[in-house]
Amino acid sequence: MKLSFFGAAQCVTGSCTLLEHEDLRILVDCGLSQGQDAKDSDQSLPLMPGEITHVLLTHAHVDHSGRLPMLCANKDSVFEGNIICTKASYDLCQIVLSDSARIQESDAQWKTKRNLRSGKKPVDPLYTSEDADSVLKCFKSVDYNQEIKLSENLSVTFTDAGHMLGSSAIIVKYKNSNNENRTLVFSGDIGNTDQPIIKDPTKLQKADYVVMESTYGMKKHEKKAKSTLELATELERIIERAFQQNGKVIIPAFSIGRSQEILYLIRDINQRTKKTIPTYLDSPMSVKATAAFMRNAQQCYDEEAMSIVQSGKNPIIFPGFEAITTSEQSKELNTKDESCVIIASSGMCEAGRIVHHLKHNLYKKENTVVFTGYQAPGTLGSKILGGAKLVSILGEKIAVKATITKLDGISGHADQDGLLSWLDGFEEKPKKVFVVHGDSQDSTGFAQLLRDTRNIKAYAPQKGDSVELT
Repeated sequence: MKLSFFGAAQCVTGSCTLLEHEDLRILVDCGLSQGQDAKDSDQSLPLMPGEITHVLLTHAHVDHSGRLPMLCANKDSVFEGNIICTKASYDLCQIVLSDSARIQESDAQWKTKRNLRSGKKPVDPLYTSEDADSVLKCFKSVDYNQEIKLSENLSVTFTDAGHMLGSSAIIVKYKNSNNENRTLVFSGDIGNTDQPIIKDPTKLQKADYVVMESTYGMKKHEKKAKSTLELATELERIIERAFQQNGKVIIPAFSIGRSQEILYLIRDINQRTKKTIPTYLDSPMSVKATAAFMRNAQQCYDEEAMSIVQSGKNPIIFPGFEAITTSEQSKELNTKDESCVIIASSGMCEAGRIVHHLKHNLYKKENTVVFTGYQAPGTLGSKILGGAKLVSILGEKIAVKATITKLDGISGHADQDGLLSWLDGFEEKPKKVFVVHGDSQDSTGFAQLLRDTRNIKAYAPQKGDSVELT
């Protein structure tokens, strides 16, 4: 068994690990590098598509799935294997990859116009919408805890990682060159406990080797996870205060996961208070993702959310909710005088319809903007949350007079304590842990922490490193 690390190695994004065993050449994730990671590395595949026998996908986020359409973009080398993932991940990939292809085409078009003006060559997109449609035919969806044999001597099983809808840790069981049984586990992104709607991460029992994420390997969440009641009560106070001032509540939220969690909390508020809070979900991508959430309840919902389903109610959709899909409907929201909640992407306010809602509502003191997730330094969301009194939006200076607040206690990632708890769940210490999916400081620091506090052989591979599991 040989492992080679081609992405998310001492960086956070671009997950891609090659597993070679006998005649199998398996990619575990095939994600796009983003932000600074994209500037520091190319986006090429580690092998020609025709050389890859299978892809195992931990979850649908673009930094894990975003290069998959490239398997169909090379007409000289055709991928003939399967992309194996959970049904929920497949549903979400239909949304994510289509959106990613649109962005690739748009960026290439913009760069081509710039290049042609300076006498340079046109720029081709990494892949097209046609490639994104084609690669969906390669998907094979499986249930959690269903063992899939890829050869006589290797099988894989997907278990719930609790990070997002359909997210997985992957157990790889194989026979080594001495015909001994071994187990290799890919953690995927490990979720935080007590998230709304989805289950907690599954604790696993046995692994000889673990490839483990470290996004928050050297960090601890400021606020620990809260119960649905605690989160809903806090959000209720925020909404009530804004409505008393005849204001609107604007919530920037990522299309997949966070938007649905906010809807889940508002439904809870409505049920407990017997009120109807006018709520608009203004993002076509979020609307499609919400439908995917509803289709995958049986496999992915936690006990609390399933009890709502079993009572005959919808845990996400409720009276007063309206899905906004067209740009005309979106514009109309900013002409409404009624107090309401508007949920729109993107979560860090860098693009999408949220930018327009902030432009039309930030300068009004009766309104409230609620942040529900991490805001990367330099983003518009970070500036607003950091206390800026004036921000630039779509080329216009906008005064920040609305109330700015944050709903703490929601995170899709386990922090250092959560990561250690997940690893401590193994009945015996793994022989070795390969720490990935964290920046250089977090991944190397977390590997050192495992050596110091758990007496585990751990190291953070660099991109291009290979290791034989002997």
